[in-house]
Amino acid sequence: MTRASIHYQGEMQEKPAYYATDYTRDRLALQSVPVEIHDRRSDADPPQLDREGFMLARHQSPGINFLDEDAVGRTYVPEMGRLLAELTGASRVLMNPRAVLRFSERSAEYGSRMNTRPARFVHVDYSRNAIPILLPPLLEANGLQEPPGRYYAGFNLWRVLSPPPQDVPLCVCDMRSLSPDDLVAADAIFDAPGRPEFGFEGYLLHYNPAHRWSWYSDMHRDEALVFRSFDSRGKVTHCVPHVAFENPDCPPGAEPRASIEVRGFAFYD
Repeated sequence: MTRASIHYQGEMQEKPAYYATDYTRDRLALQSVPVEIHDRRSDADPPQLDREGFMLARHQSPGINFLDEDAVGRTYVPEMGRLLAELTGASRVLMNPRAVLRFSERSAEYGSRMNTRPARFVHVDYSRNAIPILLPPLLEANGLQEPPGRYYAGFNLWRVLSPPPQDVPLCVCDMRSLSPDDLVAADAIFDAPGRPEFGFEGYLLHYNPAHRWSWYSDMHRDEALVFRSFDSRGKVTHCVPHVAFENPDCPPGAEPRASIEVRGFAFYD
């Protein structure tokens, strides 16, 4: 078990907002809270997607340059779509065509691209209100007008690119420990230089001592942390909050964290 401080959202009068590039424009009321984060690597009964909402999957990534956005879109994203279909048993999977690279503060790549900094506050990537913005373009790009199934769920697939140990790893919250009152609607705004701003709604979280936090120590490139972000069946707490935290046991000379994340929807008959 590791003890570390993570940032929750406090009370504020206006709707919170956070920016992908210019953090000085954020409207947040963050509170640092020490929590216990349990290492799940050696669990006899490992976490499951349909129970805790997350799992660690063994998966070798293709040998590509992850800094090459086109190569990632051609090779890595479809590969992760196949992994998601295998893990979920979905009849069809549609992946967001773009991946997200992130680098810890000690990396020379930190802040070098839009949205490349580790998320230092507890969040869920998108809310139920964001689905009408995010899903239709994905359906249209795949020649669909309606979701192809009775219900669907959103997932994140997160992989480290740097060797263990990670200085700023990711921790995830057991979705069974959430209450609907914990979720705080907030605007996620993407402010790429030279482009029109684009945004949708995500969730921040109020602190709740019932939250159960987990991580996987010493992750490597042949693993993927897969976690649930949305469920169309109406259960708002069927999502996994997550946040980057300082690993207190990481030696000072460790290579700075680099990671890649892709997102997709799994559709079920």
